[in-house]
Amino acid sequence: MKQEQLPPEDEAAEVAPGVLRIQLPIFLPGLGHVNCYVLEDATGVTLVDPGLPGPDAHHELVSRLLRAGIPIERVHTVLVTHSHPDHFGGAGRLHAEQHCKVVAHTQFITPFDQGDNAIEGDLIELQDNQSPARPNMLQELLFGEGEIPDIPGRETPWGGEPLLPPAEQLEYMRSWDSISKQGLLSLTPTVRVADNEVLRLGRTEWQVVHTPGHTDDHICLFDPVNGTLLSGDHVLPTITPHISGMLPESDSLSQFFAALQRVGALEGVTQVLPAHGLPFEDLQGRVEAIIEHHKDRLELLFQIALELEGAPVKEYSQRLFKERSWGPMAESETYAHLEHLRQDGRLSSFRDPEGILRYQTSP
Repeated sequence: MKQEQLPPEDEAAEVAPGVLRIQLPIFLPGLGHVNCYVLEDATGVTLVDPGLPGPDAHHELVSRLLRAGIPIERVHTVLVTHSHPDHFGGAGRLHAEQHCKVVAHTQFITPFDQGDNAIEGDLIELQDNQSPARPNMLQELLFGEGEIPDIPGRETPWGGEPLLPPAEQLEYMRSWDSISKQGLLSLTPTVRVADNEVLRLGRTEWQVVHTPGHTDDHICLFDPVNGTLLSGDHVLPTITPHISGMLPESDSLSQFFAALQRVGALEGVTQVLPAHGLPFEDLQGRVEAIIEHHKDRLELLFQIALELEGAPVKEYSQRLFKERSWGPMAESETYAHLEHLRQDGRLSSFRDPEGILRYQTSP
């Protein structure tokens, strides 16, 4: 079993100077827990990635903090490394109940937001009444009665099936208590940060390192004094993170490679604390292994293209991934790799009469 698939440990552990780790259960493909890091100062604590949304996840967070001697009322700040629910999910309720700050990258936007919420500039404080508009469909989903309405999925650039939450997940969300629903709807960062900014979290100053590829808004945090890197999902110990094909940048894999090389070149990193899995030390070695993995996938995909000539992304994804992984996420990552090969001049693409994107080897 991969480290990232292990069930959560019951007790908190100090994993670096000034950094306590609690592991929260999650139920996502290939993952058994998410690491929530606790940074304590004289007035309370900052949480990094407080886990999934919903009442069950909140109960786990509260009880595990209490076992570590930390009442939830001491949480004054939450930082989310990126816009995936197992990382930002618990932040909205904490903000609603504890009135804590929520810190995220300038480009942070959840799948439930409408429009572009990116704010340019340095550290920016937002007022509570500056919440952006939320789509009516999510309000209707969470607070409506009767049958769940049809929800339009997010269109994919390759023309595949829209990205939709599973029906059982939608049913579960409707069963939540009101504060959990409102916490998900009202999640707007109160502090947005940009690359290279320095934040005082806990008793330490942390450098923000923008690392797109897994998502557009992913950030790592680096403590140069103690040599600690909070790597989020950007660098994981035994699995490679999903590379999204849904980012504004068409070659998200190139973005990811550049961000990996950047963190690998950070001087003085002695301890890496990932969002899933266990701490590790050899950051440069892990960076090289992840890059090599994706280069191998690119070569495999090119060989598949020699056979499939002019096939859609879905067909490529079903050759690249095992059947248990077929679906929108596999298609998204396959698209990201196909686009990388296209921009590298090794593949070309065209749209068929139905608007479906197809790839073939370049003439």
